Amino acid sequence: MFRIVLPGSHYQKVCRANRMNFIQKIKRKLFLPREVIEGYENPELVETIFLKTVNYKPDGQWPLVAGVGTVLDFGGGAGLHYKVARQQSPDIRWAVVETPAMVRRANELATDRLMFFERIEEAADWLGNVDLVHSNGAIQYVPDAFGSIQTLCAVRPAKLVWHRVPISDDGPRREVQTSYLSDNGPGQLSSSAEKLVRYERTWISERAFIEAHENYKIAERGPDPGEHGTQQFKFLPC
Repeated sequence: MFRIVLPGSHYQKVCRANRMNFIQKIKRKLFLPREVIEGYENPELVETIFLKTVNYKPDGQWPLVAGVGTVLDFGGGAGLHYKVARQQSPDIRWAVVETPAMVRRANELATDRLMFFERIEEAADWLGNVDLVHSNGAIQYVPDAFGSIQTLCAVRPAKLVWHRVPISDDGPRREVQTSYLSDNGPGQLSSSAEKLVRYERTWISERAFIEAHENYKIAERGPDPGEHGTQQFKFLPC
């Protein structure tokens, strides 16, 4: 039997992280939070995502943005994906389209290369030519998913990449989803009182999702490893 030996400090960090995850799972089973907050516009949820994004320290490369100059990030929170992208592409220009509450809070982080918008058209106007439309786990939470997709296609990006899209083989269906407040946003953030977050999401009809991409064709698709049961797609102009 072979055993993998990690460097001392790294091994200790992994062990501590595993212990913390195990303890957290036990605590969550035994002590379910009593307080529930509703929806993505909730100020406490917005603040949690904002602070976790500010504190997040990304590393590594992101091949998707190699050679890309402009990105419209649909549902990009407080700019998490921009922080990752600029590690290898410091001059990349990034426009995040988000809810009004998130835009108001995240505007504190805006620069000449990172901006936040409530409307797709405004984001596209600021960018000029859009090299990439990127969206990760967002389209299922908007009131008009197909209208949003059509508007994104209308800005004529060079490609569209979707991650964590819940696709339904039949028609669309809605469900109420619940998560822990501390699980929203990147990394960890200590909190004195854990809460639940509840919001609606839609399982999207596969046929309708594809047909909404007028003048675009599927270049790649497959299961998304980031979330069980979801799909990832890349669309290119026809």
